[in-house]
Amino acid sequence: MGLNDLLYDPIRHNNWATGSLTRFCLDQKLTAEQLEITGVGTYGGILATLDHIVRCDGSYLRRIVDRPLDYVDSDTATDLETIEGWNADAGALWEVFLTQPIDVERVIIVDNNTRGTRVGIFIAQAINHANHHREQVCAILTGLGIEPPDIQAWEYAWESERIWDLPAGGVTG
Repeated sequence: MGLNDLLYDPIRHNNWATGSLTRFCLDQKLTAEQLEITGVGTYGGILATLDHIVRCDGSYLRRIVDRPLDYVDSDTATDLETIEGWNADAGALWEVFLTQPIDVERVIIVDNNTRGTRVGIFIAQAINHANHHREQVCAILTGLGIEPPDIQAWEYAWESERIWDLPAGGVTG
């Protein structure tokens, strides 16, 4: 086991959950009106919030790995298909990140060169930020009468075979 192994599941779950929620919204064939409906305390509508999640994730990631992600600052009008592609791009770059030594104490300069913060904080923020906004999208879906997908870490574990049923009688030995 390597030093980065502890981050594999949280980072992979984070990217999987955003991708799963985006795919779910695509599969629902939501109308433009439904994609713009907001809820109390939400960032914005479904499309705006998913766009925000993926662009921010890319913004954190590009600073962590010091590689460009052109979509982060683009003025491109987004749709769910574009967001899904950007999330996949970020997922691939997260995988590159996970293969390299991580210096969580490395300083990243932010806020127009007025503050410094550690890489470990960027990782924590990426995961927390996305969880927060995904729940807002799920709340909007619920308000529309649509049961949102299960995007908890447990569901990720089932899909990625990181959890399994034990044989009848449990574990022996």
